Amino acid sequence: MEKHMRKFKDYLIETLKDNEEAQAYLNTALEEYKKDNDAEAFLLALRDVAEAQGGLACLAKKTNLNRQNLYKVLSGKTNPKLMTLGVILNGLGFHLSVEQNREVV
Repeated sequence: MEKHMRKFKDYLIETLKDNEEAQAYLNTALEEYKKDNDAEAFLLALRDVAEAQGGLACLAKKTNLNRQNLYKVLSGKTNPKLMTLGVILNGLGFHLSVEQNREVV
């Protein structure tokens, strides 16, 4: 089972090297967050994209954030500040944006 999961993870990381795929993956994770208010999946998705784009050490250099703190933030076990998320997204080539809620309340 472990071997099969490793193959999927390898495939995922390879796929996320493409910026459009990475963007779709992050947006899907964010949509899931909007449904269940559990940020862990979004933070882990950020970590997957970071891994695909050179790893957390590379992201740490791009963002001037401490590598150990990045591991902690992207573990899904903490609640990072909005500014930190913005810096991480920027380091990955993305940005935060706001759009109008289309749902009827």
